[in-house]
Amino acid sequence: MIDLSNRVALITGGSRGIGAACVKLFIQAGCKVAFTYKQAKDEAGKLASQFNPADVLAVKADMESEKEINECIEQTIKKFGKIDILVHNAGIWNDGTIDKMTLEHWEELMKVNLTSNFLLVKAVLPYMKEKKFGRIINISSTAGQRGEAFHSHYAASKGGMISFTKSLAVELAPYNITTNSVAPGWVDTELNTEVFADAEFKENARKGIPVGRIPLAEDIAGPVLFLASDLAKHINGEILNVNGGSVLCG
Repeated sequence: MIDLSNRVALITGGSRGIGAACVKLFIQAGCKVAFTYKQAKDEAGKLASQFNPADVLAVKADMESEKEINECIEQTIKKFGKIDILVHNAGIWNDGTIDKMTLEHWEELMKVNLTSNFLLVKAVLPYMKEKKFGRIINISSTAGQRGEAFHSHYAASKGGMISFTKSLAVELAPYNITTNSVAPGWVDTELNTEVFADAEFKENARKGIPVGRIPLAEDIAGPVLFLASDLAKHINGEILNVNGGSVLCG
């Protein structure tokens, strides 16, 4: 039912985890996809090799660099001629007790998680406005809605992303551009490998999810694909929680 033929998507952080799952689903739905990676060159190449070279483009881009973000957009336009869908998934997560957190630590996470969101939207907007069509989907987090002790910088970045999403939803709607966000809770991906190495911690996380399981990346990619499709054309400014019922907030 979901058909993204003749659409072009840019997915950040697409070499692994949620991003890679999105790349696969979008291409299966007929979409042409450009995706970014920072260091995972081998994973990016392996993923891209699974598809027709005419349908996929892997681009190295540091989300802290405005120059590299703009170059990523330019490369996507050069290959595919347009960008219809932006999925901003790239991000980092780490510990940070407020009394020990340095300004450098805070600013690095804000640049990667939030400032890049602004830079990406600003860069793709002229192309979406030209075509009078756009779907912007930001991968936020339940931490951005309820806060997260010992990860206040991460929660603040995702809370900023949520407010940014809602603000853009109204500002860009006249151009037939919708802006939404998917907010996962715990997900079994590389981002959480370190914390999930503690078996007791992982089991407690699982028990805290009413449906009784920690989702895989594919469980998040499905709702992202839905928001990019015509099935969701009247959804705008929504924060779609995908957490198995563990955090019930709007």
